Parts: sequence; C-alpha cells; structure tokens
Amino acid sequence: MAYLILIRHGITDWNIEGKWQGLTDTFLSKEGKKQAKEVAEILRGMRIDEVYTSELSRTKQMYQEICNSLSLSCPVFHNPALNERDYGIYTSKNKWEVEKQLGHEKFIQIRRGWDYPIPEGESLVDVYNRVVPFYKERILRDLKERKNVLVISSGNTLRALMKYLENISDEDIARLELGFGEIYIFEIDSKGKILGKRILTH
Repeated sequence: MAYLILIRHGITDWNIEGKWQGLTDTFLSKEGKKQAKEVAEILRGMRIDEVYTSELSRTKQMYQEICNSLSLSCPVFHNPALNERDYGIYTSKNKWEVEKQLGHEKFIQIRRGWDYPIPEGESLVDVYNRVVPFYKERILRDLKERKNVLVISSGNTLRALMKYLENISDEDIARLELGFGEIYIFEIDSKGKILGKRILTH
C-alpha cells in the first residue's frame, strides 16, 4: 500500500483580493507561508518518497516551506500538467465584480462548471484532460511501486484529479471545494485501487 497526498497551495495575496490567478505566477502571502508550516507539522512522521508540483511559484514555494520544516530530501518534479486552470480573459479580474456584471448563474458556470467554455482559457474538462493522463503515466506508477507521493497544486487542478479518483459526476464536481493548505490522503493498493481517504485540516 502507498499514500497519495494531495495539498492545495497556501493562500496568496491574489486569493485574498478575490482575483482569478490562473497561470499568473503569484507567490504565497505571509498567511500562506504560515499555512505551509502548519501543513508540515501535520505531515511530520509520514514518509514521503516523491513530490510533484506545478510549475507555478506558489506551489513550489509551498513545497519548499514544507521541505524546510521536515528536512525532506526526496526527488521533486515540476510539471505543467499540474498547473492551475487558465482563466483566459478572466485572469486577474476580481471574481466578485465579475459576478455582479454577469449574474450569479453565469458566474458559477465560469467558476465551477465542468465544461463551460472560457474565452482564451480552459474549462475544467480541459484541465482534467491534461492532469489525469499525467497521473496515470507518472504518479500512479510510483504509487504501484509503493512510493508515498506528495502532490502540491492549485484548487481546480486537484478538483479535476479528484473527479477521476473518486468518479465524481459532472454535476457534483461543482460542489467540491478545497481549502488552502487542506490535505487529502488516499490509500492506494499495488494495483492502483483506492482503499480509503482522509481529509486533514490545519
């Protein structure tokens, strides 16, 4: 058996301001760094064999804070398949102002819809179609070798991956919310089957 540990990065200033970040390379806020240290304490004592993050600084920084606290020395891989969803024309816009302009129904479709098209950006299904193959080809291989794998990414990327892992419906995925620094631990057997799940919060 192995553990798949999924963590959303800590909060950034753009998160606090309600801005859609997408692929904008933002950094953890002071509170985000504190969240990372709290996550590290929760993980203390758990073996971590490999780490995957996106190419965005906020996920790399989250890992670095955890690494420094736990003195980790395992292999670390940064891959664009784990990048946050590209919000296209909505990138850098304040989501609450967009809701006022477009109305609540369209806003929810933009923010949480499964296949709602985003001009110059990605729908959640687009994210799913890049993160799930990466999981199958790279991360699942490690898990089948009984390696404990830590994945640090952004909210939409992890939502897309968890849709696959838990077979969440297109409708129900809109209700899945991941908190900043929230930890999801899946127990995986040698064939890749999920045996159990725990959610840990700091």
